[in-house]
Amino acid sequence: MDEVMQGALDLMLVGMGFVFSFLIILVFVTMLMSRIAGRIAPPEPARPRGGAQGGADAMQDPKLKAVISEAVARHRARRRQ
Repeated sequence: MDEVMQGALDLMLVGMGFVFSFLIILVFVTMLMSRIAGRIAPPEPARPRGGAQGGADAMQDPKLKAVISEAVARHRARRRQ
C-alpha cells in the first residue's frame, strides 16, 4: 500500500510541476508577444472625444441654446413639483 501511495504522490507532484512550468512559460511568451506586437503595430491615431460632429459650433447657435435652456428649465420645474 505504501508503494501505491508513494507512486500516486510522485505522479501528482510531477503533474503539478509540469502544469506550473507550462503556466510560467505561457506568461513569459505572452509578455514577449506583447512587446513584439507593440513594436510592429503602428500607434492608433488619436480620436476626438465627444459624439457631436461640430460640438463647438453647435453651441454658438442661439436657437439651439434657447431650446436647450427651455428644456432644462422645464425639467427642473417638473422635478420641484
